[in-house]
Amino acid sequence: MATGVPRKRQSTNTSRLAREANLFASTSKLEYSGKKSEAEVLITPPAHIAALWVGPGGDEKNRLYFGDNQRVLACLLNDVSVRSKVRLVYIDPPFATLTTFHSRKLQHAYEDTLSGAEFIESLRRRLILLRELLANDGSIYLHLDEKMVFHAKVIMDEVFGPGNYRNCITRKKCNPKNYTRKKYGNVSDYILFYTKSENYVWNRPVEPWTESRAKEYQYIEPETGRRYMKVPLHAPGVRHGDTGKPWRGMLPPPGKHWQFPPSKLDQFDAAGEIFWSSNGNPRRKVYLDESDGVGVQDIWTEFRDAHNQNICITGYPTEKNPDLLKRIVEASSNPGDLVLDCYSGSGTTLAVADRLSRRWIGIDNSPEAIRTTLQRFAVGTQPMGDFVTMRQNGLQTKNERHDDRQPTLFGACEEKPESSSLDATHTPVLDFALMGETHLTHLVADSVAAWQEQSTTELGSPSKVASP
Repeated sequence: MATGVPRKRQSTNTSRLAREANLFASTSKLEYSGKKSEAEVLITPPAHIAALWVGPGGDEKNRLYFGDNQRVLACLLNDVSVRSKVRLVYIDPPFATLTTFHSRKLQHAYEDTLSGAEFIESLRRRLILLRELLANDGSIYLHLDEKMVFHAKVIMDEVFGPGNYRNCITRKKCNPKNYTRKKYGNVSDYILFYTKSENYVWNRPVEPWTESRAKEYQYIEPETGRRYMKVPLHAPGVRHGDTGKPWRGMLPPPGKHWQFPPSKLDQFDAAGEIFWSSNGNPRRKVYLDESDGVGVQDIWTEFRDAHNQNICITGYPTEKNPDLLKRIVEASSNPGDLVLDCYSGSGTTLAVADRLSRRWIGIDNSPEAIRTTLQRFAVGTQPMGDFVTMRQNGLQTKNERHDDRQPTLFGACEEKPESSSLDATHTPVLDFALMGETHLTHLVADSVAAWQEQSTTELGSPSKVASP
């Protein structure tokens, strides 16, 4: 990877993000053999698509594609209803494990055979196409483990721009491990969150207030009894507009500016929302009852893999927790928005998006993934794993016998997770079209036939099947 020499410090009037973008614009690229130019990627030959099944609505607002996702994404670039219309992308690609994965029923699911530069280039080409499909106010979440996330961060900076990086979320994926190897236990993976621009859909996720979370609101207003906290009225950075001017005869501290113009500060003071210390230092009162909750941070301990929790699953390998997707979909899209997952696997993203009234597009090249997704759409998920077998046999697990709590990332304890809130009830998913690359449709013929039978008998709904 190329290295660079930091540029000279720019004027303090330049924003931090602009400085970072200028600093890294010419240095944040991985160079490797086989790397195509963006122009070459954008002329990827599109897939030839055949409709395999169309739901009772007869439209294609929701779509499940069977085929190579790069060619299908290239096909979607020619679709005016999709290009620049996708509000949210979540992808959970293979992790470069060089492993063959099977379902719990030992059906071949997929092969994770790419590694190194080959893996990165494969991912990069798809990210370029996804960028073109994203709306200007759209977001993308890339889920990886520690093996490739650092390489992927550089690629994401290259494709989306370092100024559009938002978070690297750490997710606790499993319970603590009793390693005998000479290393720390690996219980986390990572989600890179980027947006296409600085203006993006954001529904701030919050956790409800508890007494411990609200401990910073330690003051009570005598007149009203309302709890509040004191926060500074200034922020880092020099400004030469109204927020850099004196207020009540005071300038902001050196190197800082007022968070609000003096006129707004006067309004706060008139409303009794400024606390004046004994030495005349003003602070703003922030009231507990004006907040819906505490903002979610970038370490998520509550969304362990479905296989590691007492929730229903499909049995597909690397299946993700539906409540993890619920948080992401709700935060970065609104009802009616289009959500896309081009490594859709067992269909978790699609099922969650459908439940939350979003439109969706899923793509996968595994016949087992398509079969699993159609089965999920028809009958939902089901309990699987050792805990199910033991309970059916009247036995208890060690945790159930001794403690109903489980350690968190920080060593404290948390309550054993309940069933997913999204799997409490199941409504069959019918309003979608199943599409496939024409030369591959024979690989899912049995799954399509089974789905047709389910949709016309058990689900009691008419369907249309197109012969390729």
